[in-house]
Amino acid sequence: MATDHQNPATKQKQPVASNFKENFQGRCHELTGPCNNIQEADVTKVGSILVLCGPWVGYEQPGCKGEQYVFEKGEYPRWDAWTNSRCSDCIVAFRPIKVDSQGHKIVLYENPSFAGKKIEIIDDDVPSFHAHGYHEKVSSVRVQSGTWVGYQYPGYRGYQYLFEKGEFKECSEFGAVLPHIQSVRRIRDMQYHPRGAFHPST
Repeated sequence: MATDHQNPATKQKQPVASNFKENFQGRCHELTGPCNNIQEADVTKVGSILVLCGPWVGYEQPGCKGEQYVFEKGEYPRWDAWTNSRCSDCIVAFRPIKVDSQGHKIVLYENPSFAGKKIEIIDDDVPSFHAHGYHEKVSSVRVQSGTWVGYQYPGYRGYQYLFEKGEFKECSEFGAVLPHIQSVRRIRDMQYHPRGAFHPST
């Protein structure tokens, strides 16, 4: 997965603010660029998040590793506002998401290296692959356009997996331990900003 993003944070209009307590209470720390470990800024616990422009992805572990959490423009007053996996209550790294285009096309494959059965999705959100007749695992993914979020379970539940434009030859490349994805939706932050908050590198 590409990790080539904008320069480190600088003081400007704050795109994202993360607070120590729920409901936007307590101390606040502002981010305007990638942050590999927010705990180095004396933020021991993130209780709520306000995204003024984005989108962003947060990570459970330093260095943008572990469970992923996608944040589009809006308010996230509690932990359960950005995840329902219930596997961790820690978020320590952030980076802006690259917004590719207004069009969206993704192809998900049963086997690694783009082999086996597949499901192709164009300009649509799919809350259940089973409802579309696809009952297979997802081991590799091609994102031809747009930016997507895959979910472990139907109804956009469970672990989240960010898919920016590019190829993911095996599930470990998109952060999954097991090839289980059963729903997918588009990131449409461009409805708030014509190119998102951060331009993709060329």
